[in-house]
Amino acid sequence: MDTSRGFLFITYKLYHHLNKLEGEHKSHCLNVFLSVMKYAWKKNGYEARLRHETIHKDTGLCRTTIKSCLSTLNKLNVVKSFRGKSGKTYIVNEVFLKAEKLFKIDVKPTQDSRFTTTLEETIYNNKIDEIIGKYKGDKENTINELATLPLHDLKADTKNVYYCKLAIERKEELVRQKNLVDPRIIQRELKKITKEKNFAYKRKKEYNIRNNLDYKGNPIGKDKDSM
Repeated sequence: MDTSRGFLFITYKLYHHLNKLEGEHKSHCLNVFLSVMKYAWKKNGYEARLRHETIHKDTGLCRTTIKSCLSTLNKLNVVKSFRGKSGKTYIVNEVFLKAEKLFKIDVKPTQDSRFTTTLEETIYNNKIDEIIGKYKGDKENTINELATLPLHDLKADTKNVYYCKLAIERKEELVRQKNLVDPRIIQRELKKITKEKNFAYKRKKEYNIRNNLDYKGNPIGKDKDSM
């Protein structure tokens, strides 16, 4: 087995999602989840073909507990399972694999020392990952939904560059459509320009202005009944 990965991790989103579970069942489910993640690689779409015996060797849990945990993870939409010819195939929901928090190291003075390195936590809700996970396989809806996000978020994302680029283009396209002039107005103005360039119309217009006549040739400011 390829062991190039240096660690297995659990996101805050997953950890708190399992708060719905009571007692040691949560810790058992986390243990089983890590066992599945040991074999579910990103290059394979976080998919792994496993037998209960393999998970048992990793976790030390009995098969009844493993079966119960897998059933729970399936109901909570964390790990979906499909039966195959050589055991079951497990697919991890990528939504629970994306980092929900960013950390930065900062140096602040404390009472005990002049400067102490502290860890500051910044909440970061990655809507982009959620949308891509929600509409997985549906490119059109993915792009349309991403296009509703702020432009800054789309430009700042470095993990989903392809989809963000398409979403930015869609966003710009929608702005252009919004700013388009009504075709009827354009046609009316074009007719007006064409009319203004017509020699006969131009001469008639100048004659009416010179003789204080309206466009119909009637004197301006006089009562029609007196004519």
